[in-house]
Amino acid sequence: MTGADILEVARDGVTTFLKVAGPLMLVALVVGLAVSLLQALTQVQEQTLIYVPKIVAVFGGLLICMPFMADALGSYMARIAALIASGG
Repeated sequence: MTGADILEVARDGVTTFLKVAGPLMLVALVVGLAVSLLQALTQVQEQTLIYVPKIVAVFGGLLICMPFMADALGSYMARIAALIASGG
């Protein structure tokens, strides 16, 4: 296995990671921003208020995005297994 092959596997791994984690991170970002804006507008400065909506939203996003995430991880694993089976 050459250096270019290793870089290709690493780049594929990073893009797969971004495909899998990206949607959930965006959901958490949007919900966190919305709750923070709501806290600023109502002047409610409770620090623990942000966690429950964020957890619920991320769990909901996980349920919605699970087929896409499983497909991305499965295809990445198939590519890595094929590379290992071919001897590098």
